Amino acid sequence: MVNKQSTANISVQDMIKQNKKKKNIGNGIEKFVPIFLLLCAIVSVLTTIGILFTLLRETFSFFSDVSLVDFYFGTHWSPWTDHFGVAPLIAGTLLISFIAICVAVPIGLASAIYLSEYATERTRKVIKPILEVLAGIPTVVYGFFALTFVSPLLGNIFSEMRIFNALSAGIVVGIMIIPMIASLSEDAMSAVPHSLRDGALGLGATRFEVAIKVVLPAALSGIIASIVLALSRAVGETMIVTIAAGATPNLTFNPTESIQTLTAFIVQGATGDTSFHSIIYKSIYAVGFTLFIFTLIMNILSQYISRRFKEDY
Repeated sequence: MVNKQSTANISVQDMIKQNKKKKNIGNGIEKFVPIFLLLCAIVSVLTTIGILFTLLRETFSFFSDVSLVDFYFGTHWSPWTDHFGVAPLIAGTLLISFIAICVAVPIGLASAIYLSEYATERTRKVIKPILEVLAGIPTVVYGFFALTFVSPLLGNIFSEMRIFNALSAGIVVGIMIIPMIASLSEDAMSAVPHSLRDGALGLGATRFEVAIKVVLPAALSGIIASIVLALSRAVGETMIVTIAAGATPNLTFNPTESIQTLTAFIVQGATGDTSFHSIIYKSIYAVGFTLFIFTLIMNILSQYISRRFKEDY
């Protein structure tokens, strides 16, 4: 009996010691994890500061040689002949973004309404991943799709269409951002309580009326935020417009003509032919800073809209 009791006592003591060791290890991990997460946050902040510092340093150096007024209000862009009017690049960027939004918003919202209000759970699980596959296709593939398929197709409709044009590039950019609008809008609409739908149906509304007059206004903040984010994605798109839209900085809003965007010039200028610290090299940073301002404004606008029109249920 004595041996059995002592064995039992030893076993309990060992278990207590093991539990203490586990607690010590757990406490060590608990102390280490916040430090590791803080270091990750610091690295992210320092990286952002480094990018801004590099961008602003070269941009200010550029504006010491080129007038700010001439840069933003000039209508002729040809850095190799000392013409630095960025208006044609801004016009090309806005034209591509406008075409993309005109394509993506109707299709994206229609897809979101179907997935949220009409599709069964089984259908949603099949269609939504297929739709989101579009977001995983490399943009260079989209660019060659626009150049080799969409442009010749549109050329059969518009006789004055050039092989490099804004319309085909804008349409394909719109196709690329459809998953962003559809997925985020569907998430916002699915978050609307079913009690609102049931109440509207009980009052005699059809499913389409419920979707348009009840669910859509209730999810308005999420939908608008998704559109703004998709627009910022379209503004920053590079490969599609570089391949399909051409490299002609025209101050035009004719979608059948070749244009050049802010990102397309950055690709063109960042080649081995551009000498380091030359005025053309610095102009890349000035154009990049302009693009940064565009996307920053859109992100701030998206956050403002989300807070301003947010509905809590």
